[in-house]
Amino acid sequence: MWAYATRRMMLLPVTLFIITITVFGLMRIVPGDVVDLIMVQMTSSESRSREEIIDRATIEHALGLDRPFLVQYGDWMGGIFTHFDFGESLLSGQPVSEMILERLPVTLELSLMTVVLSFLISIPIGIYSAIRQDTLGDYAGRVFAIGMMSIPNYWVATLIIVYPSVYLGWSVQMEYVHLWVDPLKNLQILAIPALMGGIMSTGMTVRLLRTVMLEVMREDYVRTAWAKGLSERTVVLRHAMRNAMLPVVTMFGGVLAGLFGGSVIIENIFNIPGMGRLSLQALVQRDYPIIAALNFIFSILVVVSNLVVDLSYAWLDPRVQYK
Repeated sequence: MWAYATRRMMLLPVTLFIITITVFGLMRIVPGDVVDLIMVQMTSSESRSREEIIDRATIEHALGLDRPFLVQYGDWMGGIFTHFDFGESLLSGQPVSEMILERLPVTLELSLMTVVLSFLISIPIGIYSAIRQDTLGDYAGRVFAIGMMSIPNYWVATLIIVYPSVYLGWSVQMEYVHLWVDPLKNLQILAIPALMGGIMSTGMTVRLLRTVMLEVMREDYVRTAWAKGLSERTVVLRHAMRNAMLPVVTMFGGVLAGLFGGSVIIENIFNIPGMGRLSLQALVQRDYPIIAALNFIFSILVVVSNLVVDLSYAWLDPRVQYK
């Protein structure tokens, strides 16, 4: 297993190179750049005279954007691997590493809470729908799964904010409090977006787990367990569920990647200062170092999470071997 993990980790630099250089190049192709934004701010400022307005070439030279593309990319990657430096924001001048380290725990906490709640909700529903096939509970679980797959999460998040404040006189807490400042207040703030994200991401897991459980429950070893007189709980949890979880665990890597992408919407709607909100601000402002750094971090998290998922197969099914 360790040899397999080592080979997978050796592919990580190649994967990161392909992803980062692609994003690095796409950012230069998108119409409009940070220089345009700076010039608009300078010309619209009433406190600046015409002599104080700097031309475009001077701004590009000051920001280092007039250098060749590969030189910029090489300097950026060199800063990361030599002293973990992602550069500085083109607008604020703040080190990007500090901005990420400040917001990374927020997104990780929200994503972890969302994944845990999603699995706590979807796994019981999927198992119950399978062992009670074609009953009223099964139909209810399938309708729930289809509904969660169909309803946009941003629409539900907007309703959660608007309707309680209009009809109940209660509004969601929009001022974020860090975990180390007030843990209870922090959990109260993240509970609603995490619960909403967990419920909205259960649809695919419920349908997949129900389908796999139906197949597993018809296997010979499960029939043998029934013939031995074992209880339904023992048969389902010890014999059927463990093998049925393999496809669900496989899907976990994709779910985690979707949560990182969905955090852009959720964090902006609920005013959560995480990496998703930072990425949207950087995209709007064309702040290249922040966009590239966030893409680098997201890529590592997704690749590592998929590796962990692959390594967990041997624990779930001893027949799985890594060669």
